[in-house]
Amino acid sequence: MPPRKPSVDPRRKPRQVRAELTRDRILTAAAHVFTEHGYAAGTTNRIAERAHVSIGSLYQYFPNKDAILAELMVRHIDRGAWHRADELDLAPGTLETVVRALVRDAVDNHQEDPRLLRIMIEQGQVSEELRTTLARHGARRLAEVRDVFSRHPDVRVRDLDAATELIVFTVELNTHRLVAFPQGLSMKTVENELVDMVTRYLSG
Repeated sequence: MPPRKPSVDPRRKPRQVRAELTRDRILTAAAHVFTEHGYAAGTTNRIAERAHVSIGSLYQYFPNKDAILAELMVRHIDRGAWHRADELDLAPGTLETVVRALVRDAVDNHQEDPRLLRIMIEQGQVSEELRTTLARHGARRLAEVRDVFSRHPDVRVRDLDAATELIVFTVELNTHRLVAFPQGLSMKTVENELVDMVTRYLSG
């Protein structure tokens, strides 16, 4: 029988404002510690010291640093709504601008801290809360993008649902990969190529 993996689900969900602030302080401190020291050296003791809480207090909220990283991933994903999608101009001839807004939003969501994003990709373990958040975010993102494409007169694809899934996956995957693991391409170049590719696909 394989050994049981340590839990990565948080131990305690705060019900009071002070407890919520303590939890937020731990998460903020962890993001700084992981970025400055790396994941291996980003111990719970260092995180507690940076957050100005006792190690016992930290363990009231999180069983280990894997659970802290999983919660940082949850928060990262939950910030990923398509901002200002309802403000887009969907008149004929604006499809490229709309696609650029989608790509630019994905880039902006991931550029805040590339080192922490890389740690999330390399070290993150899937908690139950993270699975739920991924499913919720995925459904919301697909619905947002599909709604915009369904109302744009220049979109001509055989299967809008399939097209939406392919486009969201392509944009998200490439954005994650190139922000976290730069390969000599500027983000502006990647943005332009993604916009050209997606616009041509949607316009038939």
